[in-house]
Amino acid sequence: MYKKRGLLIVLSGPSGVGKGTVRKELFSQPNTNYEYSISMTTRNPREGEVDGVDYFFKSREEFETLIEQGRLLEHAEYVGNYYGTPLDYVEETLEAGRDVFLEIEVVGAAQVRKQVPDGLFIFLAPPSLSALEDRLVGRGTETTEVIQSRVGKAREELEMMNLYDYVVENDEVQNACDRINAIVTAEHCRRERVEKRYIQMLEGDF
Repeated sequence: MYKKRGLLIVLSGPSGVGKGTVRKELFSQPNTNYEYSISMTTRNPREGEVDGVDYFFKSREEFETLIEQGRLLEHAEYVGNYYGTPLDYVEETLEAGRDVFLEIEVVGAAQVRKQVPDGLFIFLAPPSLSALEDRLVGRGTETTEVIQSRVGKAREELEMMNLYDYVVENDEVQNACDRINAIVTAEHCRRERVEKRYIQMLEGDF
C-alpha cells in the first residue's frame, strides 16, 4: 500500500537576510501544515522552556554520542554549547507523511544536503548587499565592524547558492512566503515524488 512521505524543506541564506522573520510569518498563517524541526542543544533550559517543545535538551556526552552515531542531520558548536538537528525526529515526522521545515545557516544546509539529497533546499536571498547591510544596521545590536564582517561573510554564502534548488528573494516578507508555499506545492507534484503511487495503482496494490 502506497504511503506518502513528507518533504524536508530547508530554508537557508546569509545572516541578516530574514530567515527567522519569514519562517515565523509562514507559521503564523492558518493554512500552514509544516512541522517545524525542533533543534537539540546542550545548553541549559531557560525559564519557561520545555524539553521536546522548545528544544531537545541533552548533556554534552549524549550529544557527542549522537554525533558519533551519525544521528544528527547537522550540528555546530556555538559559545561553548552544541546545537543540532536530530535525525530520528525528522525521519519519524517525514515517515508519518508530514512536511518538516528546517531553518538553518548555509553551513548546516550543506551538511543536510549530504544526508537527505531528496530534500527541498531554498536559498533566501537579499534584494542586494546594500539592502542586507541596511537590515543589519537596523537591528541596532552590532558594531560597524561586526556588520562589515557579516556582509563579507554574506558574499561568501551567496557564492554557495549553487547548492540549492530554488532561490527566493526576500524583497517583502509576504512575497517571500507566497513564493516558498508555491515552490512546496510544485515539489509535491514533481513526477519523481508521485510516480510510485501510480505504479502501485497500475499493479493493483492501491
